[in-house]
Amino acid sequence: MNQPDQAGNGVDEVLQQPAEQAYAEQLQALAQTDSDPRPANWQLSPRAVITYLLGGDPVRVKSGRKTREVAITRKFFGSRPLVERAVVTLASERALLLVGEPGTGKSWLSEHMAAAISGCSTLTIQGTAGTTEEHIRYSWNIARVIAEGPSAANLIPAPTMTAMRSGTLLRFEEITRCVPDVQDALVSILSDKRIAIPELPGDSGVAARPGFNIIATANSRDQGVNQLSAALKRRFNYIHIPLVADKQTEMAIVRERSAQLIARYSVPTPMEEPILDLLTTVFREMRAGRSEQGVSLKTPSTTLSTAEAIGVALDAALHARYFGDGSISAGSIARNLVGSVVKEDLADLAVLREYLSVVAAKRAQEQPLWREFVDAAQASL
Repeated sequence: MNQPDQAGNGVDEVLQQPAEQAYAEQLQALAQTDSDPRPANWQLSPRAVITYLLGGDPVRVKSGRKTREVAITRKFFGSRPLVERAVVTLASERALLLVGEPGTGKSWLSEHMAAAISGCSTLTIQGTAGTTEEHIRYSWNIARVIAEGPSAANLIPAPTMTAMRSGTLLRFEEITRCVPDVQDALVSILSDKRIAIPELPGDSGVAARPGFNIIATANSRDQGVNQLSAALKRRFNYIHIPLVADKQTEMAIVRERSAQLIARYSVPTPMEEPILDLLTTVFREMRAGRSEQGVSLKTPSTTLSTAEAIGVALDAALHARYFGDGSISAGSIARNLVGSVVKEDLADLAVLREYLSVVAAKRAQEQPLWREFVDAAQASL
């Protein structure tokens, strides 16, 4: 049930639903019409999983005596061969490791694959320097163990054990953030498909049901990460998620995701196409260190990913709603861009100033939209 806010508007109880809830209608429609063979405990066939991830023709489903069409939207904008390799890996004995720079959609792809394959994307381990083997295997209710001793009733399963018991996928985010000793706790799990519980005499442990596998993600850019051991690398199939190659695809990603987020915050006016083109152009040129006209530029130390561009679009929309007239302008894009380019390294200020003076200022002489963008950016700097 939604609760009204002070203005009388309906406010959702959660900020973001898991993929299997947010896209439940599409998943159900595909399941009803999916006649292809499915691996054990998969909710959809591999072909239907690809359709869910990359989009496809509307699906006709029956609802009582009526027939209706359910649109299957695109969730991931990567290449089909890449996604097919990922899906095939999860149907095999090997685990899947998605590697790429921040903001390339690794976690997004991981979540939607888990939703389509297992119907559950919430069995997740977030890798950090503080992750322990207990977070991967199991822990104990200490108070009950002291009073009663170790027993199956006093055991607290980790998401890994839950996924093994149910034959579903486990998501392991930022696996290289964990120290090597903790990472290697996965070696026996991936090899034997079993977790032993030595504290319970005579207990044979927990064996994985068919359908269990692991989707892990790893950042290729951040410092302070730990390399996987050779034994663990051998048990993963690596798939590198690249930055978006062409401008039109990146515009489509920013358009779709920003529209979803803007709608969530009830911004009355969507982002117009010229503003979207300007935002995408700025990000692509600064990221590549070269303008569309071939002018060489310095590149910032920050990762100007597509996800970062989506964040700028949302911030600009919220600024326009609360402090402007509701329409997203080039000026609001510029004001919110500064915080994305200049983060820890103040030297990136010079990078942004160079872009404004060398590339954006020339366009501003002929295009009012770029003139507004340059003026607002320089004022913010």
